[in-house]
Amino acid sequence: MPPVASRLILLFRKWSNKMTKPNELTIADARDALTKGDLSAVELTTSCIQAMDGAQDLNAFITETPELSLERAAQSDARIAKKESRGALEGIPIAVKDLYCTEGVLTTAASHILDGFVPPYESTVTENLRNAGSVMTGKTNLDEFAMGSANVTSHYGPVKNPWKLDDGKDRVPGGSSGGSAAAVAAHLSLGAIGTDTGGSIRQPASFCGIVGMKPTYGRCSRWGTVAFASSLDQAGPMTKTVRDAAIMLQGMAGHDVKDSTSVPMVVPDFEAAITGDVRGLKVGIPKEYVIDGALEEISEIWKKGAEMLRDAGAEIIDITLPHTKYALPAYYIIAPAEASSNLSRYDGVRYGLRVEGDSLDEMYANTRGEGFGDEVKRRILIGAYVLSAGYYDAYYVKAQQVRSRIAEDFNTAFQDVDVILTPTAPSTAFAIGEKMDDPIVMYMNDVFTVPASMAGLPCISVPGGLGDDGLPLGLHLISKPFDEQTLFRAADVLERQANFTAQPKGWEINR
Repeated sequence: MPPVASRLILLFRKWSNKMTKPNELTIADARDALTKGDLSAVELTTSCIQAMDGAQDLNAFITETPELSLERAAQSDARIAKKESRGALEGIPIAVKDLYCTEGVLTTAASHILDGFVPPYESTVTENLRNAGSVMTGKTNLDEFAMGSANVTSHYGPVKNPWKLDDGKDRVPGGSSGGSAAAVAAHLSLGAIGTDTGGSIRQPASFCGIVGMKPTYGRCSRWGTVAFASSLDQAGPMTKTVRDAAIMLQGMAGHDVKDSTSVPMVVPDFEAAITGDVRGLKVGIPKEYVIDGALEEISEIWKKGAEMLRDAGAEIIDITLPHTKYALPAYYIIAPAEASSNLSRYDGVRYGLRVEGDSLDEMYANTRGEGFGDEVKRRILIGAYVLSAGYYDAYYVKAQQVRSRIAEDFNTAFQDVDVILTPTAPSTAFAIGEKMDDPIVMYMNDVFTVPASMAGLPCISVPGGLGDDGLPLGLHLISKPFDEQTLFRAADVLERQANFTAQPKGWEINR
């Protein structure tokens, strides 16, 4: 760690032992403390750097940026002192998934093939967050190119979930945004950004006991974000509370002319939509989300979630989404097809890894063979196959037709309900190394999250309680396109009713 950061941390440790550590605050509480002058952005950022220093074993970060973080925090303090604050995230330390290009900071997508890539430009989402005053603490670990559900496919090694059991096994944090989820759950940052293609924000949020939110497709720009599946990828916040997610999304969202999929809509005040009142709200319960082989505790937490919303004044309505069972297989045709196209740009010619060969074709093959991991290669091969002559109509076109039917199911349901409640994941966090031998079993981790992704809908995972093993379980809400206000309103009440206050067990959180 650079000497300036180390000295600040040593000074801060003596002071921080006298009070609740700033890195454990929510974004909303830290914002208030900064505004009142009870806390400085440098103190807040130093607390996070200290926490990161004490949590290296989690492997949550690929690149830490302490010097840059403290520099930006000092700039925030100067603006606050002059009453020139940029926005609601002024001085707030935020971790960034290493899928976002960050100017002058190593960006790897957790892949060997992007060794040494330092972008000369900034992604729109991270630029928006910086313009809102946030402080980047570092780049978080992920599944390689966001392909995975456990954060075990990273070239830089697996991320460990802060939640542990007495068996001594390290648990996965979920994926692909597992590093971001672990960073928030372990209080290494006040919030983090991830990307969600088929559940890569919401599933790790469930595994780590935090809030994970995927906005409507097109609400946040994809420009400057390393692409996996372009028609599905969407940026989103990962936070300690629903209110924090609303605050972060406010800073992330907005129309971007550089992204043709970015929707030119005014960004509403998401935080103002949190009223604490869901009386009269209609909540749909889809029967198709009862799956064979699911743990009984998943059904129980789902029923409990419906009861909590009913107790708060919402109306519970049974609905049907008949094409749900086709969502996962259709997703694993469309997403690999788009991945095979997007990843063709990594050839060893312009940037990143290059492995020489006797010809241009051999150099391509050598670079990709060494640069891509097994899961990425698997999905490229699947994608190339379904797009090949003779199979395009049979697989890819059919999958797109199924996708349209899935979206129609949701549109029909939303004529009768305002939000839909489902489980987030089919299990609690499993041990690192489990399920790796069977890709299909691993893909089933996204069974509850993929349908909404296929329809491009906004959705959020909120901690609902603990499973029988003492690990977190999430509850999942889905709303109409670009109706994030209703989503946040319902999620906030669900969060209050669940009153989830548990902290990771078996791992000391920077005390």
